[in-house]
Amino acid sequence: MAAPRIIVIGGGIVGLATAYKLVSAGGVQVTLLEKEREVGQHQSGHNSGVLHAGLYYKPGSSKARMAVAGIREMVEFCEEQNVPYIRCGKLVVAVDASEQPRLDALFARGTANGLTGLAQLDTAQMREIEPHVGGVAAVRVPEEGIVDYPAVCRALARRIVQLGGALHLGSAAKHIRTVGEEIVVTAGDAEYKADFLVGCAGLHADRIAEMDGLRPDVRIVPFRGEYYRLREDREHLVNNLIYPVPDPSFPFLGVHFTRMIGGGVEAGPNAVLALSREGYRKGQVVPRDVMDAVTFPGLWRFLIKHPGSTVSELKRSASKKLFARALQRLVPEIREEDLAPGGAGVRAQAMSRDGRLVEDFMFSEGARSMHVLNAPSPAATASLAIGGQIAARVMARLGNA
Repeated sequence: MAAPRIIVIGGGIVGLATAYKLVSAGGVQVTLLEKEREVGQHQSGHNSGVLHAGLYYKPGSSKARMAVAGIREMVEFCEEQNVPYIRCGKLVVAVDASEQPRLDALFARGTANGLTGLAQLDTAQMREIEPHVGGVAAVRVPEEGIVDYPAVCRALARRIVQLGGALHLGSAAKHIRTVGEEIVVTAGDAEYKADFLVGCAGLHADRIAEMDGLRPDVRIVPFRGEYYRLREDREHLVNNLIYPVPDPSFPFLGVHFTRMIGGGVEAGPNAVLALSREGYRKGQVVPRDVMDAVTFPGLWRFLIKHPGSTVSELKRSASKKLFARALQRLVPEIREEDLAPGGAGVRAQAMSRDGRLVEDFMFSEGARSMHVLNAPSPAATASLAIGGQIAARVMARLGNA
């Protein structure tokens, strides 16, 4: 009997990890299709490069389980493949007494999720680690760190091919159809046939699912996160990772400081609606992407629910002074002139029709397919764990478990 054939669409870190786990399991033929000429060109290569340990996530949720298992597996993979990473640790800072209860709740949540070495710090203790930090208290998360995710993607691609998988770059999926017992994907100038399809298309996940004949209840609404870099002579203000206590009324994490694996310190991001699903620069507009967003009722319901946050983020995007002011809550010595232009990323955020952001991982399944519709942070950290879960489900459906 011939080995089952599996196509994976998407060469971001989740698609690569899924293909790697499938080909590692053996007994299947795996083909990965990626529309770009290199892997990891979108979310995987435009994030802040942080290894998340699972502090923020509700105990028992998929995000919590995947983060805790995923960071350990990711570190092992980096060591095996000589991918640069540093376990530098993170401070989550309460800027005033009003945030102390939420900081305490975070500590309890992290403990419940199985994080090790968590510590609650007073002002003197936190400033031993980050001398320039503001605030009144902090939680130290020693397991967190930074990593070169583009290098992880390249290592995964290399291992997929070494283990017998096929990787086709510059192969954008144009059409998916079912012919008898086969899935047929037209990508580039070729057709690829398989017994099962896995969609890991990130920013285009809903479109690939629709191409497969599914009707997702969510839509990908792209949010651009903009960063600044600290000027080299001001990098001493931040040693490692400094994060705020999340505001439950705000749907995103808020600006923070991140030491980067290649050197330097990044500050951000904000979160503004992108006018292109791949809109890494201000002013990039793709009419189809705009229409997809503005004709979706969930976006308008989201804006009605969060008018203050929406306006604040837009103002911060337009004003370096306001961006610096937000950063001063964590590091009071930051000045507007300390900030140099940085990069940007676009978050593939699944949103429901009632305006809720989908917070956990979401999958949709067809007769011969499975699609990852939402893979929010910590998807990069947890990609190997997520890929392992997807691979197990696929193998079970194929009867190869």
